[in-house]
Amino acid sequence: MRRFLRPGHDPVRERLKRDLFQFNKTVEHGFPHQPSALGYSPFLHLMAIGTRSGAIKLYGAPGVEFMGLHEENNTVMQIHFIPDQCQLVTLLDDNSLHLWSLKQHSGASELREEHRFTLKGPPGSPPSATQITAVLPHSSREVLYLGTESGNIFVVELPAFRVLEDRTITSEAVLQRVPEDYCNRRACELVEALREHPKNPDQILIGYSRGLIVLWDLQNNKVTHHFLGSQQLENLYWQRDGTKFISCHYDGSYTQWPVSSDNRQPEPLENVVPYGPFPCKAISKIYWQTTKNGLPYIIFQGGMPRASYGDRHSISVIHGSQQTAFDFTSRVIDFFIIFSSEPTADFDDPSAMVVLAEEELVVIDLKTAGWPAVHPPYLASLHCSAITCSHHVSNIPLKLWERIISAGSKQNIHYSSMPWPIDGGTNIAPDPPQRDLLLTGHEDGTVRFWDASGVCLHLLYKLSTVRVFLTDADPNDNMNTLGEDEWPPLRKVGTFDPYSDDPRLGIQKIYLCKYSGYLTVAGTAGQVLVMELNDEDAEHVVDHAEADLLQDQEGYRWKGHEKLKTRDGPVRFEAGFQPFVLVQCQPPAVVTSLALHSEWKLVAFGTSHGFGLFDHQQKRLVFVKCTLHPSDQLALEGPLSRVKSLKKSLRQSFRRIRRSRVSSRKRRGGSGNTSEVREANAKFDQDALQEMELAPVQRKIEARSAEDSFTGFVRTLYFADTFLRDSSRHCPSLWAGTNGGTVYAFCLRVPPAERRMDEPVRAEQAKEIQLMHRAPVVGILVLDGRSTPLPEPLEVAHDLSKSPDMQGSHQLLVVSEEQFKVFTLPKVSSKLKLKLTALEGCRVRKVTVANFGSCKTDDYSENDLAVLTNLGDIQIISLPFLKLQIRYPCIRKEDVSGIASCVFTKYGQGFYLISPSEFERFSLSTKWLVEPRCVVDMPEITSNNHVQNKSGMENAARKPRSSGDYGEDERKSGRLMEHALLNDEKVLKEIQSTLEGGR
Repeated sequence: MRRFLRPGHDPVRERLKRDLFQFNKTVEHGFPHQPSALGYSPFLHLMAIGTRSGAIKLYGAPGVEFMGLHEENNTVMQIHFIPDQCQLVTLLDDNSLHLWSLKQHSGASELREEHRFTLKGPPGSPPSATQITAVLPHSSREVLYLGTESGNIFVVELPAFRVLEDRTITSEAVLQRVPEDYCNRRACELVEALREHPKNPDQILIGYSRGLIVLWDLQNNKVTHHFLGSQQLENLYWQRDGTKFISCHYDGSYTQWPVSSDNRQPEPLENVVPYGPFPCKAISKIYWQTTKNGLPYIIFQGGMPRASYGDRHSISVIHGSQQTAFDFTSRVIDFFIIFSSEPTADFDDPSAMVVLAEEELVVIDLKTAGWPAVHPPYLASLHCSAITCSHHVSNIPLKLWERIISAGSKQNIHYSSMPWPIDGGTNIAPDPPQRDLLLTGHEDGTVRFWDASGVCLHLLYKLSTVRVFLTDADPNDNMNTLGEDEWPPLRKVGTFDPYSDDPRLGIQKIYLCKYSGYLTVAGTAGQVLVMELNDEDAEHVVDHAEADLLQDQEGYRWKGHEKLKTRDGPVRFEAGFQPFVLVQCQPPAVVTSLALHSEWKLVAFGTSHGFGLFDHQQKRLVFVKCTLHPSDQLALEGPLSRVKSLKKSLRQSFRRIRRSRVSSRKRRGGSGNTSEVREANAKFDQDALQEMELAPVQRKIEARSAEDSFTGFVRTLYFADTFLRDSSRHCPSLWAGTNGGTVYAFCLRVPPAERRMDEPVRAEQAKEIQLMHRAPVVGILVLDGRSTPLPEPLEVAHDLSKSPDMQGSHQLLVVSEEQFKVFTLPKVSSKLKLKLTALEGCRVRKVTVANFGSCKTDDYSENDLAVLTNLGDIQIISLPFLKLQIRYPCIRKEDVSGIASCVFTKYGQGFYLISPSEFERFSLSTKWLVEPRCVVDMPEITSNNHVQNKSGMENAARKPRSSGDYGEDERKSGRLMEHALLNDEKVLKEIQSTLEGGR
């Protein structure tokens, strides 16, 4: 049989690959990009967010998440939950309506799109006739009321989206009961708001944009009351008892109207301009919440004085003499109040305000004095300052985990202790098998520690490096301090702050040792900080050291930014990671690579000029190595001037092309053969374009010139205890790979522990390897005698890894952008290679060693290389034989920032940014899978208003009843249900397929 098998095809290995590898995009962490709509179900305790790209996301208790995507990718304008149902309706900007349902499948709930519908007018009618502006799902759960730009209100039957034309409420019918002089002055115009009477479902309140408000009787199809507003209407809100309602207006005012039982012309009870008397912005939404103590909560969006505060995004809360205008750093999309939804309750008693801003979600506790914010367990604003780098650490020891949480809890003392108020659904996903950290570096010099163990990416602790340096902003400034008499009473809320005091503070590289608690971070201005974890606040001096990477070479002049100025004397640090030494690279270029060996107490760092080694125990520089090539002039200009110089060189290139064309035409003088001139110009253009605009995939695979720019750029650093000088003695070593395809290897002599502080660490260059194709080196790895990657520092000491095999010969794996190459050690002779670019037409962007376990047995696992290419593909390559195992498309090749932001985990998962505020999580492993798995049970409302849990799947097939459906309807319910099911084509098809399957 073997001769019939394809070469290289091993059935056993193919089965094993299926047990090891599987690609899944599992969950999106962070805050939705460009949110556009907000909805809330007090019945299900679920919140829904829609985005401009057509996504809809549902959130409940931590771990309860659902996501859907409209095929049209249009902006979601409105979201409305159907009362007392596991269903919601979305309105898109193309005027289409979509019905979504939560259905159970394989023991978990799923969000599915059931129907879609577009409202169409009579032939020849303008688009405004059916342009939907307001949506009201009626409490009967049978119909939607759709207000339009034309002033007409259409009634649509659920779930089929059938228009009930005989129940349409026309603007003409409304105007019949309105005084004639008012009609002449003001037409109805568009429908701004539709609100159902809280006590009488047969009445709805209709608000028109010009200010007219009417109470419409659905049974008799007529206006019972009309309210003549004099200002442009923005929104309406019923008070709980249905005797009054509130209207808010464009001029920054709100009006309270009584609803009497007789037909007398109602006059407003009060008209208030909260921040008058000067012209104010519109109040776009308002709540009037009753309480037991008699003082209502009046909560409204906007209304600020135009001249002084017209640029503020605010929501004001007034309760008796207490008034606060919450000031958000980004535009408010929408908000809702969580209050008592029990029909028998006499008061609203609001507990929380949930605000969806453009860049973050903010929840305010209305029960606690001072109205503090609630720390969100999900929907974190990852981009509160722009993310500049990320670093993942798997399987954190419990002791370190608890110390980080303890440091974070001291930072969160200003948050409310209230439980998370959006608590619908049940998380049934298994507990995470281990504790994982995702660290993100930010433009403002902060590092955030996220719990990445499960579905919810939760902030544990925030570290700031700003205190070490002198900046324009004082870190002790408090943005929330207000004078006692300040008016309006603004209070900053939220964490989103996109402005950095100094771009040089940006974090570029992070490395955390989970065993020792040492952390090193490096930044944009060549700063490298080494930190250790301290459980208490402390005040101490941060030691400084300078690393001159140019080594006083003549002819080089740094044209970029200056280094950051440091604070003199002791600096006070709060509990957590505290810096104890600062290494400043000179020139102060961006740190491009970083490595930490906490057992040897060494940190290595690299820039575009070279690399260095620092002993952070003795606080002494061991050595520096300049990798700069004489032609690397761009490396001396710094990131801030590089864009300018690139534009300048492009401009000069195009000018040369233009000049050469003109001069060639002048030389010919028009007397020559014009076809020859055209041919020569075309050839020149073609050669120039081929040289300048060759796409990455089509790049010729050939040796690069040593004169290429940035050849000295240090891409990777790696510590290893291996055989470097001879095969009999192994020693500590440091390896560095550059952009020009050069690998440097240094032997290190680290004194034993008893003499560690007395003797210096010594280093000597042992090897220098130049790859023939000169492609950038993106990864270096040493394999032991068993062809296993060397363990992490202190991993063996903590009994979490086997000791490396030092008997067999070691191998060196060098990964460049174009190929993988294995060398023997210590001779460094080529043993094996895989030419990725020549075969696949792609280049390596990220590479890491990942451990893949079998989903069938716990006894088998293997180490492989996880590789991300510039085409967005992920490839898994075996070790040590470099065989391609499988390839998955993961990121669009046009998404350059997504590819650049990707980070792999040690166990075959990964994260990459799909927007500035969201990480997409994916898994390459069959064994390690973190994804939402949850159930939403629909409570059934019984006659005595008690709630009983029923499966959402069971209730989807049964029509729930409202309080008015009992009595004689009770006896007819069986026949009605049977009739409804037998007339449902979808149900009949499901019954038929079940019968056929059984047969």
